[in-house]
Amino acid sequence: MFDAVRNNKRIVQVFLALITLPFAFWGVDSYFRAGGRGGDLANVGGSAISQQEYSTALRDQQERLRAQFGREFNPAMLESPEARAAMLDSLVSQRLLMLHAAKTGLTASDAQLREVIGSIPALQEDGKFSMRRYEQALRAQGLTQQGFEAKLRQDLTIQQLVQSVSDTAVVSRAAAGRVLAIQLETREVSESAVRPEQFAGQVKVSAESVKAFYENNRKLFETPQQIRAEYVVLSRDALAAQITVSAEDIRGAFEKNAKGNVSPEERRASHILIQSPADAPEAEQKAARARIEAIQQQLKKNPADFARLAKEHSQDPGSAAKGGDLGFFPRGAMVKPFEDAVFSLKEGQTSGVVRSEFGFHLIRVTGIKAEKVRGFEESRDAIAAELKQQAAGRKFAEAAETFSNMVYEQSDSLKPAAEKFKLEVRQTGFFDLANRGAAGPLASNEKLFGALFSDDALKNRRNTDAVEVAPNTLAAARVLEVRPAELRAFDAVRAEIEKRLSAEEAARLARQEGEAKLARLQKGEGVSLTWSPAQIVLRQPMRGLAPEAQRAIFKASVDTLPSYAGLQLQNGAYAIYRISQVKSAAKGTDDPRARALGMQLAQLSGGEDFNAYLAAKRAHYGVKIDRTLLDKGGEGEGAAPAAPAPERPRGKL
Repeated sequence: MFDAVRNNKRIVQVFLALITLPFAFWGVDSYFRAGGRGGDLANVGGSAISQQEYSTALRDQQERLRAQFGREFNPAMLESPEARAAMLDSLVSQRLLMLHAAKTGLTASDAQLREVIGSIPALQEDGKFSMRRYEQALRAQGLTQQGFEAKLRQDLTIQQLVQSVSDTAVVSRAAAGRVLAIQLETREVSESAVRPEQFAGQVKVSAESVKAFYENNRKLFETPQQIRAEYVVLSRDALAAQITVSAEDIRGAFEKNAKGNVSPEERRASHILIQSPADAPEAEQKAARARIEAIQQQLKKNPADFARLAKEHSQDPGSAAKGGDLGFFPRGAMVKPFEDAVFSLKEGQTSGVVRSEFGFHLIRVTGIKAEKVRGFEESRDAIAAELKQQAAGRKFAEAAETFSNMVYEQSDSLKPAAEKFKLEVRQTGFFDLANRGAAGPLASNEKLFGALFSDDALKNRRNTDAVEVAPNTLAAARVLEVRPAELRAFDAVRAEIEKRLSAEEAARLARQEGEAKLARLQKGEGVSLTWSPAQIVLRQPMRGLAPEAQRAIFKASVDTLPSYAGLQLQNGAYAIYRISQVKSAAKGTDDPRARALGMQLAQLSGGEDFNAYLAAKRAHYGVKIDRTLLDKGGEGEGAAPAAPAPERPRGKL
């Protein structure tokens, strides 16, 4: 946990994170625009949500997800009908809340606005708000102070309205304790199985049934259509490899960025954490402190045991298994009390008990890298690479549109675009929709991969559109060869069908036999079965026990023991479970797990309350959604055009 917090603090997306408050809606334009215009996606109480507003929201969400997931983000995840509908519903919900807030006079105050902006660490200098940093950050995001603060005020207003409904849900400790007792209940279970192999000698599959199965399920025996493709990739990295920078430019960049040539002091530390949130009850905090102090006494007796004690006692899952090791880090990477302790110690020293927002720590400094000033020769290669990337970024921005136009307009070949930008045209092996292995990098982008199986690509052999497959990376592809789907001959699949039908019939007989034995056991009759050794079954996932078996075991009535449950498994066997003992957890309300569960249940209850509140507001203000326009929207990344764009002519220029 502590390790994860340290890593996450390195991600500086201040304004995206700030605008995306806990209740994450998208878009803030024109809240009270008059409705009724043709082409609007939705109308909320007379206030229209336009296709342009939806497009802006889509682009904003793509940028947030790209910042969060990096290269793993696939824009296609926002292009499904379900994703488009969810985004529009979020815009509708936001509009409802703003209409209601305006009607009731609810708004965020200037004081709240100042408090939120002033609390952003990236906007502070020496612990105080810096107007200079604020203005720099706004310019970097292309925002005006007035526009940003208006959006932030609206988001804070919505947050207040959401919290006023969702935060009122309360779940008693007694109720949480009862739910916890159910979750912790265990059952002692033995298993006996009626296996399909027992009936192999009874199964007879006729030639007629094999032939009928073949005729009725011809699709199962088709070799799917396969294609082979070629593709070309335009990326910032590819352009960077083509760029040279002069020695003068490298020297100038070195001198201009003198501060950047200084590597700050870093320290390596290990810690032992006993968790205790700052708002935990006093008794819990005292118990946590007593525990860390007991560990401290063990360390005083044998300081060499730090790593062993960390593995045994530390409650930081990110570092405990590594003996508490957190690796090297500079100032600013850790919460302040922890950082102050680390940078006040000498190498090899261990701190006293340190209190942070996570709990109580014992910290040992295990390494120190002093501040280092890098010379020109040492920095030369890194500066050259950075200058190439900067130049490539500018070049990519200019080249992207030309590349996209060329693969579209000269649609019978990728070579013109490849030759212009000095790119390699690569080829794949044969692949199909289900088996993508030979598709190489084309398989990882749903939009590009799907375009290869469109009629335009398969029949007309035209280039796909250029698709953004990663940040600063465009790719286009073209089908080279098609292998049509082909039905396998009956004689080639006869044995396969016979085996399948035999297995299905054996499984049916096993189920029939198992259900009969289960019925006799449930009536109290004696049945000769071989039972496995008893094992304890929990309600949480268990290795070696299928979830459906777990559900059957806990669904069975245990008013009288032993009780029995049964079901057919995926391998065809019919499993019978004998429940011989039930152990219920105590229903105490002081268990800290019950308090944590109570908070979770309250959040779920608050969410349900808020959904009901939104439903009531929808009915009160009236919501109309044009689903047909929504289904037509989202063509391309971030696009939902207000009117259909004229089709560009394909063919050579």
